[in-house]
Amino acid sequence: MKKLFITLFLPLFVLCFCQKVELKAVTDSSQVFKGEIAGVPVTMQLHFAGIADCSLYQYFVDGWYHYDKYQKKIPLIGIYDYGKLSLYYFGNKQKQNSKMLKDQITSPQKVEKIAEIAETLNPKESITFTTDNPKENSITGNFYADKKTQPAKLFTGNDMIYRFNNYLTLPNNKKINTFDFINKHGGNQLISYASGDNGNRILLYFEHSSNLNACGRCGASEGEKGYRILYFTKDWNYKNYEEFLTESCLENIYDTIETKSQDRKILKYKIKKSSSTAAYSLTVDIKNASVVKAK
Repeated sequence: MKKLFITLFLPLFVLCFCQKVELKAVTDSSQVFKGEIAGVPVTMQLHFAGIADCSLYQYFVDGWYHYDKYQKKIPLIGIYDYGKLSLYYFGNKQKQNSKMLKDQITSPQKVEKIAEIAETLNPKESITFTTDNPKENSITGNFYADKKTQPAKLFTGNDMIYRFNNYLTLPNNKKINTFDFINKHGGNQLISYASGDNGNRILLYFEHSSNLNACGRCGASEGEKGYRILYFTKDWNYKNYEEFLTESCLENIYDTIETKSQDRKILKYKIKKSSSTAAYSLTVDIKNASVVKAK
């Protein structure tokens, strides 16, 4: 009986204590949303369809929506503009007028005038989503057709179509996405993870753009670089994170000096004084998934 118990228990023990932390980077260019128009359930799928100028905060989208009861797909073309969605259906001229709409929108100023430009092409239906409702985790707007206006809603807190996801798979079958709680830039790499008296922690190295608008401040720079420590409870519930920059266009941090221990498990950085930060040093302990910052 004892031998049978050990035989049965050992696989469970291995499963519980050998689960790994993994990071997977996935760039999404398409999203499916659930929502409603005039209280009627709808499903909408939108695809990234190219940048209007030079910003990943402003881009074309195309796709479709349907009323869930009927499942007939109605094509859409439009713009994502810093969280605002403007979508149009042109009936049997959808392909022709979609091209005309895109050809006329060539700058951020034209993006702001999309409603006026689209109106000259006589859309049969228009849908706009403009208002975030964080408490309800929804985005509201309006549906326009036949000279009538109806309320519209998406059951999501974020209607961004193009996304840099960094999924972290954790023990206890848990999964989180840095897109949801750090920033929209992605660029994280898993270095190590460790446990302590206060819970678990994960050490990430990151390199990503300073600005998703390539025409904006630091948009064409070498970006932001550094380390992040993510803190969790002992059962892997996320608590918070700390960030340590080694290079940054936004903070004017350049010419950092890096040294490594012989076993490459300890990394040291000397960050020079900049116009926005005092000089400091970082000691990165890869084995213990920790970073110590000192003056």
